Amino acid sequence: MSEIERETLDLDVLFVGAGPAGLAGAYHLARLIREHNEGDGNEAIEIEIGVLEKGKEVGSHTLSGAVVDPRGLRELFPHDWRQAPLEAEVEKEQLLLLTAKRAFSAPIPPQLDNHGNYVASLGKLCKWMAGKVEELDVDIFTEFPATEILVEEGKVRGVRTGDRGIGHDGERKANFEPGIDIHTRCTVLTEGVRGTLTRQLEEKLNLNQESNPQIYAIGVKELWEIPAGRVEAGEVIHTMGWPLGNQNFGGGFLYGMSETLLIVGLVVGLDYRNPLLDPHEEFQRMKTHPAISKLLAGGTMVNYGAKALPEGGWWSLPKLAGDGFLLAGDSAGFLNSMRLKGIHLAIKTGMLAAETIFEGLLQGELSGEALARYTEKIEESWVREEMWEVRNFHQAFDHGLVAGMLQAGLGMMTNGRGFGLFNRLRSHPGHERMMALNGNGAGKFSTPEPVAKDGKLTFDKLADVYNSGTSHDEDQPVHLRVADTDLCIYQCAVEYNNPCQRFCPAGVYEMVHEADSPTGQRLQINASNCVHCKTCDIMDPYGIITWVPPEGGGGPSYGKM
Repeated sequence: MSEIERETLDLDVLFVGAGPAGLAGAYHLARLIREHNEGDGNEAIEIEIGVLEKGKEVGSHTLSGAVVDPRGLRELFPHDWRQAPLEAEVEKEQLLLLTAKRAFSAPIPPQLDNHGNYVASLGKLCKWMAGKVEELDVDIFTEFPATEILVEEGKVRGVRTGDRGIGHDGERKANFEPGIDIHTRCTVLTEGVRGTLTRQLEEKLNLNQESNPQIYAIGVKELWEIPAGRVEAGEVIHTMGWPLGNQNFGGGFLYGMSETLLIVGLVVGLDYRNPLLDPHEEFQRMKTHPAISKLLAGGTMVNYGAKALPEGGWWSLPKLAGDGFLLAGDSAGFLNSMRLKGIHLAIKTGMLAAETIFEGLLQGELSGEALARYTEKIEESWVREEMWEVRNFHQAFDHGLVAGMLQAGLGMMTNGRGFGLFNRLRSHPGHERMMALNGNGAGKFSTPEPVAKDGKLTFDKLADVYNSGTSHDEDQPVHLRVADTDLCIYQCAVEYNNPCQRFCPAGVYEMVHEADSPTGQRLQINASNCVHCKTCDIMDPYGIITWVPPEGGGGPSYGKM
């Protein structure tokens, strides 16, 4: 195949990802420049700012719970943040400890108190924010996935967008269009959890050298239309215990978006030991609990989604700034796992990135030294204060739910330190904790009883994927790259019983009969099912799966979620 000639686009600043961090950063930077240029006697700053988004539209790939702490919104939009499409203020809240048949009300820890916060659709919120960004003449480029970070001699020079019109066989089709190289003075990576460019940059520049490995969870959720009178708008319910039990990190959540719209979901830590665990299956099981099924009875499930969450906390943050780049939001790991909140942190870190860039523009240069001020701004902000207090939260659950809750309680009394004399608990990549069925996990696990799928209360993965609005052009290269499929057949099948069939919440990975295979089976990748949650990239026990962006616009449609 001949060398591709690519067009280039020159931008001064590019935010990669139109989530809350990227949109907040672009808006704040454009506003700071406008206010500066309107000031008496100021020399005008003229720069081009762009936002790159891989989804079909802003919000289509954006997923969260979401209960929004408005602190970030208040700072970003001090005069009109209440115009944001927040569904309802939280005024009623419960924490339930579940057994298989019963629910016990428990006191709500201060960190989980959501009074003053708002239930919201993050997709709708990001669409509203995008309108604000465009009012300041910032260009938002949708359906343009960034597939490669451009680095020269340790300096980020920009990004390359994905080619279009390549068939599943890797050959160019008649409608082939090469991606473009976007050259920048500063690239801000705000592409969400486990971002493709962030991973590339971490490897190229060793950004994680001094960090704990990132720890992840997966959130699986559905949006239901239910009869009026069962929940209040703004009502929040969190659950702990069943069906995950004592050994698995996670819990359930229900958010009343209105009197007739209810979000129900389950978060499962992606550091579980049992290779037979299926987070989607456990979510369906959770809905059969009497305390939850009575809320959903007679209702209709209308949307589905799944997303990974970065839960490693303060000690898992990589190097945040360097020559030509900054990291903000989920791309860096800014999430308070104890509060289950990251939107306000994403907005604030996007704003701090904008302020860093603006100060560099005033000084006439955006060198690595100038951008390093971003890390100092994080340290001096309430972002650091909030994340420091829960810096050891997820790590404490290595020894189970009870030990984790004790550690969390003690952490609140010791400014986050918890047990011991040290401020930092070490962590391990979650997938390394999975126990082999023919090794350290031998005889310890059995396949959980499957949940009957009635299509009314409980659903299989394909039914849920249908309700996610996921769509991909099937004639394109598979965007879920498995480095060695023989390993799946000969080794993983024996050691872990191919957990990709279970940890994927969309039925992407499937071991199917293959007569010509020595083992009688092969791995089939149903890439068109992918909801872009990144779980496979995180949880594969051998680390041989790499998620890359599919052709622009493909994927789920989370605009209402």
